Amino acid sequence: MKTLFFLLFSLTGLAAFGQQKVKPISVADSTKKIQVVETACGQCQFGLKEKGCLLAVRIKGQAYFVDGTTIDEHGDAHADDGFCNAVRKAEVQGTLVKGRFNVTYFKLLPAVVVPGKEQH
Repeated sequence: MKTLFFLLFSLTGLAAFGQQKVKPISVADSTKKIQVVETACGQCQFGLKEKGCLLAVRIKGQAYFVDGTTIDEHGDAHADDGFCNAVRKAEVQGTLVKGRFNVTYFKLLPAVVVPGKEQH
């Protein structure tokens, strides 16, 4: 029994150690303008050429992958209203750096419910 407990404890510790920790982006800088942008999975919704489901924003018609927060920090990407299945709106602050959007503030706005469309 002690061996089983030790094994489970060790595996849990390794799993937690291997996960990337990203600090939440939840406080806006009052000295900077907040933009409302479209956000979704860059590959699934915006057609960006990078493998895997990664968070992206579309600003003035141009899509950019996001650095500073991840797709998984904002719910299930594969849910009906998730980033791989829907384009959502978000309030953001940040800068473009080498073709990527370096976000310093990210607030996902509520999904828009379309009348007559069935919710799952």
